[in-house]
Amino acid sequence: MAAVTLRDTSGAEQGKVDLDDAIFGIEPNEAVMHQVVTAQLAARRAGTQSTKTRAEVRGGGAKPWKQKGTGRARQGSIRSPQWRGGGVALGPKPRSYAQRTPKKMIRLALRSALSDRAADGKVVVVEDWGFSAPSTKQAAAALAALEIEGRVVVVVEPDDVAAAKSFRNLPEVHLLEPGELNAYDILVADYVVFTRQSLPTGTDADAARETAKASRPARPSRPARSSAPAEPAPASVDAAASTSEPEGDPDMASDLPNRPKSSGPVAKPVDPAERVKPAGEKLDPRFEAARVKAEKEAEVRAKQQAAADAPDAEDDADAGDADDDAASEKPSGGFSFNQTVERDGDDS
Repeated sequence: MAAVTLRDTSGAEQGKVDLDDAIFGIEPNEAVMHQVVTAQLAARRAGTQSTKTRAEVRGGGAKPWKQKGTGRARQGSIRSPQWRGGGVALGPKPRSYAQRTPKKMIRLALRSALSDRAADGKVVVVEDWGFSAPSTKQAAAALAALEIEGRVVVVVEPDDVAAAKSFRNLPEVHLLEPGELNAYDILVADYVVFTRQSLPTGTDADAARETAKASRPARPSRPARSSAPAEPAPASVDAAASTSEPEGDPDMASDLPNRPKSSGPVAKPVDPAERVKPAGEKLDPRFEAARVKAEKEAEVRAKQQAAADAPDAEDDADAGDADDDAASEKPSGGFSFNQTVERDGDDS
C-alpha cells in the first residue's frame, strides 16, 4: 500500500498516511479514460446551434420569373439554398451531444486518473486547513508553503465553508467535493490536494453505493412459488379414465404431441338441469327461461319421434304375421331327396 507524507498548512510533516491501492494503486487504463473524458466534454456542449431551412426563411413565395423563354436557369423561389439569403441545406439543428457511459467505466476512469497522479507524486494530503474565517491570503500562503504550483484541484468537505470561500477566488484552484471527483478535472490538474477527512477510500465508496441502494424505493416482492405440485381435486372413475395417457412408447419423442398437456383430472361440465341451487342464491330469469324452453323442445321432439316410429311398428307386425302363415302351409310339388324318381319305360 502506497503512503504519502501528511502535512499541515505551514508545510511541516505530520507523519504518513496510507493510500488505498484499489483507488490510488491500479494500472491506469488509458482507453477508458479517453472514452470517459470524451463523453464528459461532449455532455458539456449546449447543442443550441440552429439554422433555417428554405421552409423557415421569410419570403420567396412567388416564382422569380417564368419557367421558359428567358434564357436563364429555371427557378422556383428566391429562398432556395443557392440564393443569397436563402435557406441552409443540411445545416445544424439543436441536438444533444450526451453519450451514455457505464458507471463501472466512470469509476475505473476516476481510479485510473488518481493512480496516475499518485504515481507521479502529485497527490498531497493535508491534516486540516484550519481557517477560522474565509481568507484568500491565507489560502494562497498555504499553497505556497506546500510548494504547489500550476493548476490545483482542492477537495474540501461540504461543511468546510471557510476553506471553500478561501480558495474559490484563486484562479488556478478548482474546488470539488468528494462526491464531485471526476477523471477530467483530475487529469487537467497538476496537483490534487486532499484533507485527511476528504481522502477517498474503498470502504467509503462501498458505503456510498450501499447508501444509494438503500435510498432507492423497494420493489414490490413477488409471491414465492411453491416447489411442491398442487394436489388434484378428487374426480370420478369415468373422468379419470377419460384423461388416461394414450397408448405408445413413453420414451419416444413422436408420442409427445399426442399426450395431453395436463395429466390432472378434467372437470366434468355441469348440466344446467342438474345444477343444485345453493341456499340464498337467486337464479337468473334468463337462465330459467332457457331451461324451460329446452324442456319443452325436448318433449316436442320425443312426441314427434314416437309418432314417426308408430307406423313402422304396425307394418313390421303385419309382415311378421304373413311370414308365420306362409311357414305353416306345406309346399306342394316340392322336391325332396327322399322321394323316388320314376322313369317312363324303365322296368328294372
